Amino acid sequence: MATGAAPTRTVPFLTRLTKHHRIPVNALEEASVQAGGELVRLHMGPFRPYLVTHPDHVQHVLTQNQTNFVREGMFWDPLAPLLGEGILSDGETWAESRRILQPLFTARYVNSLAEQMAVIINELIEETIVPGRPMDISRGVSAIVHPTIVRLFFGSKISTADIARLVPAYDVAVTAKAVRLVMPFVPEGMPMPGDRAFRRAIKDIDAVVYPRIREARARAREGLDQDSTDVVARLVSAREDVPGEEGDRRIRDDLVAMHGASTETSATALTWVWPVLDAYPGIAAKVYEEIDRVVGGDPVSTSHLPHMPYLRMFVNELLRLYPPGWILPRKAVEADVVGGVEVEAGATMLLSPYLTHRMPDFWESPTVFDPERFAPGWEAGRHRYAYWPFGAGPHVCLGQHLFQMEAPLLIAGILRKYRPVVHVDRPVTPRLASSLRPPPGLTMTLVPAGRS
Repeated sequence: MATGAAPTRTVPFLTRLTKHHRIPVNALEEASVQAGGELVRLHMGPFRPYLVTHPDHVQHVLTQNQTNFVREGMFWDPLAPLLGEGILSDGETWAESRRILQPLFTARYVNSLAEQMAVIINELIEETIVPGRPMDISRGVSAIVHPTIVRLFFGSKISTADIARLVPAYDVAVTAKAVRLVMPFVPEGMPMPGDRAFRRAIKDIDAVVYPRIREARARAREGLDQDSTDVVARLVSAREDVPGEEGDRRIRDDLVAMHGASTETSATALTWVWPVLDAYPGIAAKVYEEIDRVVGGDPVSTSHLPHMPYLRMFVNELLRLYPPGWILPRKAVEADVVGGVEVEAGATMLLSPYLTHRMPDFWESPTVFDPERFAPGWEAGRHRYAYWPFGAGPHVCLGQHLFQMEAPLLIAGILRKYRPVVHVDRPVTPRLASSLRPPPGLTMTLVPAGRS
């Protein structure tokens, strides 16, 4: 043991997982409470990852010594056919993809697109919402989020029909590996539930993406897209020095990463808006009042956003309790000491903003939804890594600025006209997937504002 390193405490986990087999996230919450902020090992039979919850330890892994903790192993390896080797990997390919994609996600660039985004969202709300008719919440939100980003970034390169194929394919891809997420010790070669659906989803995604890449390459050779702001054209231009299948694959990985950063996490987070409004009518009344007062009957625009501080606080609290990227494992390249505990090379570090955001040492009544936590000045005196819904360090989510603009536009765009009636008879709890999702089949009816 390294000098100054403490003995490692082990927390039983398989028994908890059996107890909470219907809602496995609860097993992790129980383990986090027992850990009490210490770095502990989770006893999962042959697999014993370190549970990292304390903000000091999160900071060490994700920023202070982040080069030693890479995105490999648990979670990452099973999703490799989806994520590829671009910005959601590590090493040289990550750095190259980050350099190419980052300009599309800066606050300045997103702000330049904001009013166009507002127009698109308003149009899609009019096109997709049928008041008085029950709708699947996840599908309804996706029907606005995905086309918004495609219109904004991809122009006409991906058609409405292609979007209709991509949305369910992404949904399957991020949920099908749920069993392997809690049983990472099972060899990849051993068939598990969801494997076949995952492979089909990858084929569907590639069947849409690769033809778009080849079309963009052909246009580039003819000099037709030299001044295009279309994302596919930009990626083709940035990868022009890598020809053939290898170049196509890198562009594909960048496109999939960008799609995930700009749509998948947004759609997941915004699905939680509606059951939360249903569960907290007092908070919902404050949200409705602010939107009615600021927006009224007008189409929502970016000029309204600075005048809706409570909605911004609501979104921040939504991300605290329901961060879409809820689990972010890392693999130690070399031995290290984290929080006084020696960590061996090759160890899996299990980080989770979902758990850190629910620690009572950093959040009063942490399981209660309370937007007032994010009143102006909330950061003062709070640990920088007590709240990290978009990750942290060099791998922080590229889509955070986009989400912070898109979320209030979508929420206010719907609530200026409608009120949600959510069809539930029990508390809505997260289901296990690579992103934090409500249970499937959750529905609501949107009724005109002013009616019950």
